[in-house]
Amino acid sequence: MLDRIGITATSLCALHCILLPVILPALPLLGFGFLADHVWEHVFLILTAILGSIAMLSGFKRYHRKLYPFYLLILGVVVYWQKHDFSEAAQPYIIVLGAVLIIGAHFLNIKLCNNCKPCETSECH
Repeated sequence: MLDRIGITATSLCALHCILLPVILPALPLLGFGFLADHVWEHVFLILTAILGSIAMLSGFKRYHRKLYPFYLLILGVVVYWQKHDFSEAAQPYIIVLGAVLIIGAHFLNIKLCNNCKPCETSECH
């Protein structure tokens, strides 16, 4: 369930970042000017990373004992975090790359969890 929430949160964050330049002029009129702040983006990304880490570690401990979904999550968060270091033209591509990595980590975690019984036996190792 945490993975599904993480996928949704990451998708919403990516949509926010990609659509922000289009809807930016209307945000203050609608009372949502705070959504244009970079601090909001970083807070949401940190929350997404925390949620993702909990999901990855839960899957690791209970089911599959594989760390690569967690590495994929961290790589996606780092890529996403660095988007402001690129030109405005490149930022949508960086956002999509980071989001795909994070969402991919969640899908991989789900797949690994579904393919393995709880790791109380040695079958998962």
